[in-house]
Amino acid sequence: MRIGVLALQGAFIEHEKMLSALGIASFEIRQVKDMQAPFDGLIIPGGESTVQGKLLRELGLFEPLQKKIQNGLPVFGTCAGLLLLAKNIDNDRRLYLSTMDIKAVRNAYGRQLGSFETAAAFKGIGTLPMTFIRAPYIASISDNTEALAQVGSKIVAARQGNQLVTAFHPELTKDLRVHQYFAKIVKQNQERSNAPSANRVIESDSVKCS
Repeated sequence: MRIGVLALQGAFIEHEKMLSALGIASFEIRQVKDMQAPFDGLIIPGGESTVQGKLLRELGLFEPLQKKIQNGLPVFGTCAGLLLLAKNIDNDRRLYLSTMDIKAVRNAYGRQLGSFETAAAFKGIGTLPMTFIRAPYIASISDNTEALAQVGSKIVAARQGNQLVTAFHPELTKDLRVHQYFAKIVKQNQERSNAPSANRVIESDSVKCS
């Protein structure tokens, strides 16, 4: 398993350390050429979504990464990464990769003074420490998206197929379980990709059924 970490800005090194602690190989994506070797999953870190969105376009990374995600590449976005993946942002007309059916609220807890730590239940994992820094939350999700964690009445983690987002920063704690959860998504996707297709067409005139 090899995970690409978008390393344009923000807390990418912290994610790399979490992957290393799990024994998972990772590499930094800074330019298009960095994606020449195959990779099995992508992490989009927290930081400044506007800066990351601008750099994605300027460096020619926007369309190839968007296409890979749309084609099923597992992706994990934290904080700003959540905003980059959201199809709707309630208080910002700017949209970015727009691959996940969620409506996010930008800086939903206020600016820096609104940062806080708490603990809450994450579906399938248990209670987690959660660090929120100028964080968004998810105001609404579509029917094909699952809410995984809430703090109060606000959704702070969700999954849609191979896409996982958290409004908080698991990479800033010592708890590896969210990254383990993402690694499981990546592994399951690998297994599906390697499985023989039940719909494979047999092109042979000698095999005909009626």
